[in-house]
Amino acid sequence: MNVAIIGLGLMGGSLALSLKKQDYVSAVFGYDHNQEHQKIAIKRNLVDEIVDFEKVKTADVIILAIPVNGIIAVLQELKDVPQTTTIIDLGGTKEIIVKAIPTEIRQNFVAAHPMTGTEYFGPNAAIEGLYKDKVVVLCDLEDSGELQAQTARKIFKSLGMKKYFMKAHEHDRHAAFISHMPHAIAYSLANTVMQQENRENILALAAGGFRSMSRLAKSSPYMWEDIFKQNRGNVLEAIELFEEELSRLKKDIKEENWESVHKKMEGGNKLYNIFS
Repeated sequence: MNVAIIGLGLMGGSLALSLKKQDYVSAVFGYDHNQEHQKIAIKRNLVDEIVDFEKVKTADVIILAIPVNGIIAVLQELKDVPQTTTIIDLGGTKEIIVKAIPTEIRQNFVAAHPMTGTEYFGPNAAIEGLYKDKVVVLCDLEDSGELQAQTARKIFKSLGMKKYFMKAHEHDRHAAFISHMPHAIAYSLANTVMQQENRENILALAAGGFRSMSRLAKSSPYMWEDIFKQNRGNVLEAIELFEEELSRLKKDIKEENWESVHKKMEGGNKLYNIFS
């Protein structure tokens, strides 16, 4: 099959690298409005060819690896693709995308969210193996056509991904806590430190803990602005609940209630029992 990837940044470029190694993929086309991204993608051999939008629509599989607002806009331009075409989006929010799918191509569409990435972005950040052993959430798959559902399953299985299935609104609430809120905290943490400390102190004193917590602040502001907009309600709920938890810890520290502080930290330790 021919695969066309719209968006040749970290997610799209890394996917292209992995798909080119699959024996069922005959060619990987690339489309990106950024001409510099096009040049880098060809130089790094991320795709076989940069194509125009009309050529994209002839591909067997079209993958949308662009910010959420871009996905919604592009879907309106894909209403005339053949019934056998599979369209897969990789957006970080799902419900607003699913609601925006034109009825003409609802069966063509598979809503997916690969839970992977790095703090870097752009085609120079693309790496092979980004998707291996990671989770992909497939939403409302029962509303996709049988061919399209099978194609998406085949692709993500070939990438070595673990598949989970849920409704789009469930995904968005879970993602707000697991992914979106941590990014909001990372941006806020980075800004707080930069407003209080000079560059020399940050470089001298910032050790592993700060680096790990603030790493997400390197992520693309364009992509994350879109995500915060599209999942605003769930993100605000997650931030407010986090603020409540932080306020309780702050109160205990202020009142020197060290036993309660210790219990809260022990409670936080339990998270890592899930991963071990």
